[in-house]
Amino acid sequence: MTEDHRQRILQAAGRVYTQHGWRGATTRRIAEEAGVNEVTLFRHFGSKDALLEQMMRDLVAAKEQERLPDDPREPEAELYAWARAHHSETCGMRPLIRQMMSDLEERPDLAPCAVSGPHGAMMQLRRYVHQLYVAGYIDHDKVATPTEIDAAVTMFMGAVFADGMNRDVMPMMFTQPVEDSLRAYVRLFLRGLHVLSQPAVRAPLMAPESTLTAIPE
Repeated sequence: MTEDHRQRILQAAGRVYTQHGWRGATTRRIAEEAGVNEVTLFRHFGSKDALLEQMMRDLVAAKEQERLPDDPREPEAELYAWARAHHSETCGMRPLIRQMMSDLEERPDLAPCAVSGPHGAMMQLRRYVHQLYVAGYIDHDKVATPTEIDAAVTMFMGAVFADGMNRDVMPMMFTQPVEDSLRAYVRLFLRGLHVLSQPAVRAPLMAPESTLTAIPE
């Protein structure tokens, strides 16, 4: 199977799943949507479950393409670009994400696929905060505790995700343009962690962090 053929089947699976959910996304519907026969699906993916799980893994991989730099230079601009990319991805997959969330109670085995993307993004953000500290962008006298950093990361990611998922149905909660809101989320996040616009004295080298607990309390 060529890569174009494979992608056509996976994209068809995504469209059918978004419309019909896990139970309604039959191999027959997916095959018809992709313009192939069911035998082709089973030959290359083995089962409907394997096909849909691969479709979800591919979507997660697409979300991980936007990465924060290892060597911060312009924290506000870098975080804004990153948040904008994740917001756009969330908006683009909004119907599929809603369908996935509605299926989680009946299919809890979907949870690893559903959370792997957000988990990877949060780990990126934690590492970026660590790099801001190493690069001297965070005043040593004002370093937040690991618990506060985790809370800040969760709040920032939650704001970007909630904006992308709910702006269309809850306009009363999102009264500012997307760009203005994202910039505000970024500035509040950086302000809460006491991130400087320019690095001060470079921090001493630190041991590799696990989940950012290397930043001292």
